[in-house]
Amino acid sequence: MSAPRSTSTIDAVVSWVLRTGVMASVALVATGIAWHWIATGETRLHYTLTGTNVLGFAIDDIHAVFGDGFRPRALVNLGIAVLMLTPYVRVLASLVYFAAERDWKYTVFTAFVFATLTYGVAFG
Repeated sequence: MSAPRSTSTIDAVVSWVLRTGVMASVALVATGIAWHWIATGETRLHYTLTGTNVLGFAIDDIHAVFGDGFRPRALVNLGIAVLMLTPYVRVLASLVYFAAERDWKYTVFTAFVFATLTYGVAFG
């Protein structure tokens, strides 16, 4: 039988991951919208997203941010991608935590959830 885990530790890890993801997302989206507003005088971005999954969306945004296409829309897209990937990182952090604690029952359950999310992120 595994040793009892500290719920306050896992709660702190999950809270930090969620808070950091949301704050980073808000900062990226707000910066992108402010930059767009300063450059064009409009706060509305005109575009649609079709035919992509979360992973493809995030990879395209990273290429745009660090490539030649760096523009306000890329920051907004990156903020959206960060927000969408935050729960995924939360599950990954839980998986690492449970494995480090040698709590195999929760490690297996969390690994199943992580595998399911990975499939959804990559192919959904």
